Amino acid sequence: MTECVFCRIVRGELPACKLLEDDEKVSFLDINPLNPGHTLVVPKKHYETVMDIPGKELGRLMEVVPPLARAIAHVTKAEGLNLFQTNKPCAGQTVPHVHIHIIPRYRRDGFSFGWRQGRYKEGEIEGLRKELVKVLEEIKG
Repeated sequence: MTECVFCRIVRGELPACKLLEDDEKVSFLDINPLNPGHTLVVPKKHYETVMDIPGKELGRLMEVVPPLARAIAHVTKAEGLNLFQTNKPCAGQTVPHVHIHIIPRYRRDGFSFGWRQGRYKEGEIEGLRKELVKVLEEIKG
């Protein structure tokens, strides 16, 4: 039995302010929100990362994101929204259970991703593309 905090919420062992729920997924307000209305969407079945969840299940999880985003934007008067999903601790994943963040945003909310853009060296992008295509063909196989 999985003991992650989201599995415990799914099983009803921990309280959550749920918004939408069905047999496969649940959404609830984040108790440590970036801004009020910050919502999490999680599959009920435990998958650690997006690399582990089958594509069809991820698709069904994402089906509730547009209506949730519309409701969150309307109620919070958000000027924008972020959809955010992380995998593994080095990428910022703090709960090892696939989840999608829906975060209402405002021009002066003080949050920044600190995005830094890089550049490929000459020929590097094409070499990477070839490797990726090869692996994708093997996976499809």
